[in-house]
Amino acid sequence: LAGITIEASADYQLSRFLADPANKGRVMRYRLWKYSRHPNYFGEVIMWWGIFVIALSGDGGWMSVVGPLIITLMILFVSGIPMTERMMASKPGFAEYKKRTSVFIPWFPKKG
Repeated sequence: LAGITIEASADYQLSRFLADPANKGRVMRYRLWKYSRHPNYFGEVIMWWGIFVIALSGDGGWMSVVGPLIITLMILFVSGIPMTERMMASKPGFAEYKKRTSVFIPWFPKKG
């Protein structure tokens, strides 16, 4: 439930930000996006690991670890964060945002 809530909230916040023409070319760095550069991906990963925990209650549920493990690795190292970061690299303000904001796990922004 936490993962779905985080992912949906982050996606909603980003869609509202992108819908405003005044934000064209700007980097979203408010609300959840203040604490993580990819809160939507964080929420998705949390959701998959939550499903795994639920699956553990059944016989052989431990075998479902493959799903969240693959999703986590894909988001962290292949198609999620790396692709998005490359796409965002040329946006004005992204370099500063990148220095201050946690890449994945929501955390307090660095001062500076």
